[in-house]
Amino acid sequence: MSLDENVAEGLMPPAEIVDRRTPTGVQSLRRLFRRRLLVFTLNMVTYAGLVALFATLLSHGGFTPLDGALLLAFCLSTPWTILGFWNALIGLWLLHGPGDARRSVYPYAARAGENAPITARVAVVMTLRNEDPARAFARLQAMQAELGSDADKHFAWYVLSDTTDPAIAEAEETIFAAWRAALGADISLTYRRRSDNTGFKAGNIRDFLERWGDVHEQMLVLDADSLLGAATILRLVRIMQANPRLGILQSLVVGLPSRSPFARIFQFGMRHGMRSYTMGASWWAGDCGPYWGHNAVIRIAPFKAHCSLPVLPGKGPLSGHILSHDQIEAVLMRRAGYEVRVLPEEMDSFEENPPHLTEFTRRDLRWCQGNMQYWRLIALPGLKPMSRFQIAWAMLMYVGAFAWMAFIGLAALKVFDTQPTAQPFPAALGLALFATMFLMSLAPKLAGLADVLLRAGERKRYGGTGRLLGGASVEFLFSVLLGPVVAFRIALFMVGLVLGRTVTWEAQVRDATRLSWRTALAGLWPQFLFGCGLGGLLYAYAPGALVWALPVLIGLIGAVPFAVLTSQPGLGRMLARIGLCATPEELKLGSRVEESVVALPPMAVR
Repeated sequence: MSLDENVAEGLMPPAEIVDRRTPTGVQSLRRLFRRRLLVFTLNMVTYAGLVALFATLLSHGGFTPLDGALLLAFCLSTPWTILGFWNALIGLWLLHGPGDARRSVYPYAARAGENAPITARVAVVMTLRNEDPARAFARLQAMQAELGSDADKHFAWYVLSDTTDPAIAEAEETIFAAWRAALGADISLTYRRRSDNTGFKAGNIRDFLERWGDVHEQMLVLDADSLLGAATILRLVRIMQANPRLGILQSLVVGLPSRSPFARIFQFGMRHGMRSYTMGASWWAGDCGPYWGHNAVIRIAPFKAHCSLPVLPGKGPLSGHILSHDQIEAVLMRRAGYEVRVLPEEMDSFEENPPHLTEFTRRDLRWCQGNMQYWRLIALPGLKPMSRFQIAWAMLMYVGAFAWMAFIGLAALKVFDTQPTAQPFPAALGLALFATMFLMSLAPKLAGLADVLLRAGERKRYGGTGRLLGGASVEFLFSVLLGPVVAFRIALFMVGLVLGRTVTWEAQVRDATRLSWRTALAGLWPQFLFGCGLGGLLYAYAPGALVWALPVLIGLIGAVPFAVLTSQPGLGRMLARIGLCATPEELKLGSRVEESVVALPPMAVR
């Protein structure tokens, strides 16, 4: 490993760092080292304190094997919460403290002139698989139209289809032919459909690279639900032009307005929570940032040469082609000597969120299986230590959910593991730990809410302080009920992975549709049974603990009615009518929000 690589990863002390910089030359490696050391110290001190506090509680009356299992579950479930807490606090400080967040976090963006000419040859690629072609093409056409004729000589448009349904494939071809005829021969439009989907989405992109990659310098990768404004596209491309060693530039993606109450409430919380969290994470991740698989601009030459994914040998769900391709592509790009960055600015970069709980968990399980494949990739030769951390962190997100459910189950069994003792239980200590963990888990949401409240212009964009706080209250309740339902489903799925169960990559449901009680019960009966069993056990043997378990119990026992209620289009219309959980785009569009579900005109947003 070179000197540059060692100091970038914090493997050498500051005294040994001469004036070294990241590949783009915009950030000091010494400064990044100090930031990472600070974040590591904050996390480890917090982690050690919480673990010590919990161990003290467990040791009351003697330490049993069950206590050991509880401590292990606690140790595995808390790191994600702790890092989220510090990312949010650091991000909030950067956004509202005395410094300049742009210079501190993403100085590479300042190199790009606001009106610098576009010189790069850019491919805009949208991947499809059994999606609604009318909706997908409408978004692509909206982007092309807004960019205008001045950009035609620099941008080429590709629809990369892996569709297997003959009727949908025929519709794709018909819509593309009409688009082609309407635009004429002056614009580069290409439609390609593979006969199979080898390698899933990454394989689809790889096929494009082999066919047309050498013709272009950059590519803007889109999913079927992606929509970006012209100003956003041009800004991303200009930043890439100005930084030849920038390999991937990920935009900050936000949710489109939705008729679905589930999507509406979920993305409202994500919307204001992501900004401070991403700003904080980008501050110390620096040149080793994330790639989320879409709404990002990629430098084609190094991506084609260095980011081909391996096929994992063996049999079972964790072998074969990699489902969660994006993070591995990001670390391979960084290994090749190019930076990977996320631009932590809110801009016209949109996606659709799942319309109901069933589809949300289905997507989450695919991500879970893909992330669990990473354990076979964490030892890839030549990766930077920071990249290995990111791979481990992606796995820990789902391991933590499993550990949380294991913790809840083991804690309930504690009612049978009591030993007589003359010492009173330190209830105040237990309450302090509970309150601390609860508040830390809410830190990204609270920091995001504070970020909006501290800016008068942002409060106005959200409809005023009253609407913002009302929406935040609804989203808080929504998150409390959603958390245990999703975590339990992940825990069950991870057990299934060990037994050889797997998921398939199919088209995502995007329309606001009402879930039937039968469908909801068929998918959520395990949560209901577990919640009933847990509640009955506590009621019989430790009724005093019910109040502490209430948020988890309500979420699990009420999973079925929660899923049905949050899928009701009527509830979505009511929330829209009163302006609750509305994003700024919805408030800007007003009565045109219905059309925005198909293709939001980005110029109407800002």
